[in-house]
Amino acid sequence: MVGLWSWSGLFDFLLISSKVRRKGEKKVVFLVYLVVSAANRSWDFVGVEFSCTMKSYNCALPLSDPKSRSCLCSLFITVSLICGVYFIGGAWLRKDLFKLSPGFGLNTTRRHRDLDRCEGKCRPIGTEALPEGIISKTSNLEMRPLWGSVSEDNKSKNAMGLLAISAGISQKRLVNEIVKKFLGDGFAVMLFHYDGVVDKWRELEWSDRVIHVSATNQTKWWFAKRFLHPDIVAEYDYIFLWDEDLGVKNFHPGRYLSIIKEEGLEISQPALDPRKSEVHHPITVRRWRSRVHRRFYKFKGGGRCDDNSTSPPCVGWVEMMAPVFSRAAWRCAWYMIQNDLIHAWGLDMKLGYCAQGDRMVKVGVVDEEYIVHLGLPTLGGFPDKNKTSTESLDQPPRSKSLSDSEPLAADMYRFDNRSAVRRQSYNEMMTFRKRWNKAVEEDECWIDPFKQRTT
Repeated sequence: MVGLWSWSGLFDFLLISSKVRRKGEKKVVFLVYLVVSAANRSWDFVGVEFSCTMKSYNCALPLSDPKSRSCLCSLFITVSLICGVYFIGGAWLRKDLFKLSPGFGLNTTRRHRDLDRCEGKCRPIGTEALPEGIISKTSNLEMRPLWGSVSEDNKSKNAMGLLAISAGISQKRLVNEIVKKFLGDGFAVMLFHYDGVVDKWRELEWSDRVIHVSATNQTKWWFAKRFLHPDIVAEYDYIFLWDEDLGVKNFHPGRYLSIIKEEGLEISQPALDPRKSEVHHPITVRRWRSRVHRRFYKFKGGGRCDDNSTSPPCVGWVEMMAPVFSRAAWRCAWYMIQNDLIHAWGLDMKLGYCAQGDRMVKVGVVDEEYIVHLGLPTLGGFPDKNKTSTESLDQPPRSKSLSDSEPLAADMYRFDNRSAVRRQSYNEMMTFRKRWNKAVEEDECWIDPFKQRTT
């Protein structure tokens, strides 16, 4: 106990033994002094004396002597009592001293308590050397002037959403119509220039209000993985990650957001007008007199879909040409996008895991706000130079029964480079599936929330 209290300098424990000789006997007297002094208050406790009498010649107190054993036993009991009083008194005294002197000893306790509390805080990796108040965890895509305040023309009306769209110069008219609608509803806009052409967009009045990112022959998923990190787009409630070959005459971004919020959709897409669109999968087709649908039905052939179906592509599935993610769903999906698999084939079948709940409820297709999918060749393909993108809107649809994850050899474009792109996409899909299966096998802590729900 002496060592326990010596660090504070409050207590000194003095055990003094003295031998007092008397005629014909030896008397062993134990005097225990407990001296306590702190903060202008002191107590002197001169305590316990007891003796045992024995013959003068037996100064060694042999243990074989019953009287000696009795004396030692008494000594042990007495010292135990003294220690008990000391422990209890010390605890009481320390509490009393803290009350009397808040600045004395309490700082050490608070320091340890604060240290424990701070160690439990979750901080971004790399910020340990910084005070918490200076840490800026997120960002946005709002452009800032070199001087002065942000002008209203260059400022998003609110942080309701972000449109990130692939943009080749050959689809300039289509992209112009899309961007104007989104800017009109207060969206931030980012263009992914996969053909390397940027300057030719300068003639459009909104060009300086959007973000331009250019990298030749890269997909929107390549751009998204590198420029749409969840912390960069955390300010936006919804992320629209669209292709460029879309007609938006009957689409209104603000109304669309109202619908998916009311329906509780975390991952969604606008339905396709079947009269003018190239349809890759029946679940994307617009249903008349419907607001939202979450499943489709197929009763013939392989891969039947009915009311008992619980997995994609029958339910909980959207196509990758025009997906819309909530902030939370995008954070999940971004981590699932593979850095080296730039076509993202196979990802569509797993997006339901990012739906923040039941994919049969949280994933859906919006019928009230619909678009036209033209199916124009972009990466690796070359459209007919005699036909403009706006003329394509009036052409009859070219329907195919395939999803992004299920290419058909008969559907290959006649250009070798486009065919090579689709072969690469298919190979990437196989790679993604293998990685998924391997990850499931190796992660002992992961539990599949949809394991019991098979088609």
